[in-house]
Amino acid sequence: MATISSLGVGSGLDLGGLLDQLETAERMKLDPITTQKKTQQTKLSAYGRLKSSLTSLQAAAKTLNDSKTFQGVTSSISGTGVAAAAKSDAVVGRYEVKVNTLAQAQSLASTGVADRTADLGAGTLTITQGSKTLTVDLTAAASSLEDVRDAINKQGGGVSASIVNDGTAAPYRLVLTATATGTDAQMTVNSTGALSGLLGYDSATQSGVMTQTVAAANATLEVNGIPITSQSNVVEGAVQGVTLSLAEKGATHVLTVERDNAAIKSAVSGFVTAYNALQSTISSLTSYNADTQVAGDLLGDATLRSAQGQLRSVLSGTLGEGTLTRLADIGIELELKGTLKLDSDKLDSLVSGNLSALSSFFTGSSTAGGMAGQLGTALDAILKDGGALSNVTKGVESRVKSLNERYTRVEETISATVERYRKQFTQLDMMLSEMNATTSYLTQQFDALNAQLKG
Repeated sequence: MATISSLGVGSGLDLGGLLDQLETAERMKLDPITTQKKTQQTKLSAYGRLKSSLTSLQAAAKTLNDSKTFQGVTSSISGTGVAAAAKSDAVVGRYEVKVNTLAQAQSLASTGVADRTADLGAGTLTITQGSKTLTVDLTAAASSLEDVRDAINKQGGGVSASIVNDGTAAPYRLVLTATATGTDAQMTVNSTGALSGLLGYDSATQSGVMTQTVAAANATLEVNGIPITSQSNVVEGAVQGVTLSLAEKGATHVLTVERDNAAIKSAVSGFVTAYNALQSTISSLTSYNADTQVAGDLLGDATLRSAQGQLRSVLSGTLGEGTLTRLADIGIELELKGTLKLDSDKLDSLVSGNLSALSSFFTGSSTAGGMAGQLGTALDAILKDGGALSNVTKGVESRVKSLNERYTRVEETISATVERYRKQFTQLDMMLSEMNATTSYLTQQFDALNAQLKG
């Protein structure tokens, strides 16, 4: 039996076009699923936007619920010879800092040798710094000035070694430098064997075959007239909570430690900004345009309404535990449209004149906490895994997954149906082709018979 390579060739009918139309009609069964998927994915995106805004507000509330936010300080110091960095436990005040001497690291230099690569002879080198000892054993075949330098540096202790060239007839000198400043790091060097004639120094008596080129020295300074000694040029504890970095001696510097009012006000205004951003997101998600009849993606959504109600309930209630109990007391008004409005002047007055009350308002002292703690508790309940927003989001994700699986099943059914049509059309085409061939043959026979009869 002949085969048909292309639908419609045998019958002359547009069976290919008809099959395409049937497939298009079958695929329309996917349209409702696609529409449902788009709706659920849009809702999923909307919940994502809501979660992002709630998370930003949660972070802002967490900052205000930390008492360290209201203890921050800044420091400034006159001149360029001293730098200052204050931590949260620094005490606000004004301090005069005078640097008398800077801390130095001790350096010792050996006598010179003519060849830095020539072996000096076997021996043991010992360098002592307080309770720390560095020991190097050298063999006769590996005892050059370079070998000594490398062996010391390989130890990675409190001493670094280098070789300098002083330009004389025997120019190469081994220089030992303490890696730390101050008298606690000064070195006592002992050596045995062939090294003893080149390397040795007693810091206690300041004598030996080596020369002290830089003496170990401590930093000395005065803070408000009180003398202070430091092993390092980085001084901690001279002023509580402040680290001083000394760079020049001689001058008197004025150190000022102040409360970081700008950071406190930034934390409060950041909370207002985060809350208003959340309200803007909610407004967008629940809007309705009567002219276009287009609704927001979460219009009427119970989860969103519940979250909004919980937050509004917290902010409209009694929040503080002291003299400040409501948002209005600190210059924040809850407007009718749901947003917050900050009175900067009122906040400035509280920051500069009643900071402890402002801190208590946000952080509180009881288990319930202040305003930021109560708001944080409400946000944690909304955002936690297993909370309202998490559960509804997982529900939507589950529906999207189910729709994807349904789409796949329907698509497979459509493919099977179209393939069945294709086979049926192929059989029809072949049958019509055979019928056409039979018709043509009979016509020819009848024509021939007629011709004979007429003859």
